[in-house]
Amino acid sequence: MGFPENVLTRDEQVVRSLHPHWLTVIGPTVTAVVLVAAAVVASALTPDDSRGNLIQWVCVGLVVVLAIPLVLVPYLRWRTTHYVITTHRVMVRRGILSKAGKDITLSKITDVSFHQSLLDRILRSGSLSIESAGDSADEELRNIPHSDEIQQLVNHLIDEDSTTRARRASGGGGEWPARSPERPDRPRLSEE
Repeated sequence: MGFPENVLTRDEQVVRSLHPHWLTVIGPTVTAVVLVAAAVVASALTPDDSRGNLIQWVCVGLVVVLAIPLVLVPYLRWRTTHYVITTHRVMVRRGILSKAGKDITLSKITDVSFHQSLLDRILRSGSLSIESAGDSADEELRNIPHSDEIQQLVNHLIDEDSTTRARRASGGGGEWPARSPERPDRPRLSEE
């Protein structure tokens, strides 16, 4: 399910829409394989009589009960977490049944930094920390794909937003960045 575009303002464009890195669901996937393997082994080792059938049904029930919190919930949490970077703001949306969201306008962002462990560098992921002016806490985006590139993208968008606001304030008009013909998912930045 994509991010709903109806939350955007008239001249706002989505530059990137991300979910956490696929690394986030490796643990639940391995857990699912182990649970299914354990159920198959238990089924193969039990006798084919009424007592064995009862044991098999108990194993299946146990697998289902364990799979919900250990496999299904983490997978849904991964799919329902959206990090959206637009020409005006960074939006974070989280939640399976209840939703939580935070919007940080580019003009309020004071610092964007990333952190990558050795494993993150190998898998091309990492954490992104966004500091904003005001009383709100910093936003920590964990397991971001290509976190170093996303940090640079947000910094470029902040610069473009600042330039556009300065032009508008001085009466020069100024338009938001046009979409790049090479990368239609990204605005044309002055360095490109």
